[in-house]
Amino acid sequence: MSQIVRRLGVAPHLRGSVSGGTCPDLFELADGNFAVIGTDATDSLDSQLPPDAARADYERIVVITRETLIRAKGDIPDA
Repeated sequence: MSQIVRRLGVAPHLRGSVSGGTCPDLFELADGNFAVIGTDATDSLDSQLPPDAARADYERIVVITRETLIRAKGDIPDA
């Protein structure tokens, strides 16, 4: 498994998470992939996937807050 290189965006506590109970986060990995910490919403969203989308048994649908992604936007590479 690849290693975390950097966080994208700002730390959860800078987005208002003080309890640690809801801390979505995004990380860039050394192999160029991204890791996401979010709420597992597979059970509620799996049946809503469009016909051209699929999920392997080992994959999960993860939800992050809008603010998490917006705050990370500037750190996401264009290519």
